[in-house]
Amino acid sequence: MVARGTAVIRIDAIWLATEPLDMRAGTDTALARVVKVFGAARPHHAYLFTNKAATRIKVLVYDGFGIWLAARRLNRGRIVWNSDPSALTVALTAEQLQVLVCGLPWKTLATRRRCYLA
Repeated sequence: MVARGTAVIRIDAIWLATEPLDMRAGTDTALARVVKVFGAARPHHAYLFTNKAATRIKVLVYDGFGIWLAARRLNRGRIVWNSDPSALTVALTAEQLQVLVCGLPWKTLATRRRCYLA
């Protein structure tokens, strides 16, 4: 049985940064990168970064009161990241985010296998 509840962190928009971030970066460094790349950290927006090897993701969310910073590491494989080097940022849907954090191709959602995040 799976318990369903309300989301703890409200996310209205999801942004992908195309330039890698050092995964040793903490909250302040990640927030500084968000300000540099996106101009500001907007309330209820999620900002995603990967490392150079594309094996880890950091997600920064500003909820209007404070900063949330989460990390995800794949046990195997690589995260399928943005392939357009001219784009500094990319907007994602919630479904694309779900697929991306599983390490699956998020640009082509039709041919994906099921991914569950616990």
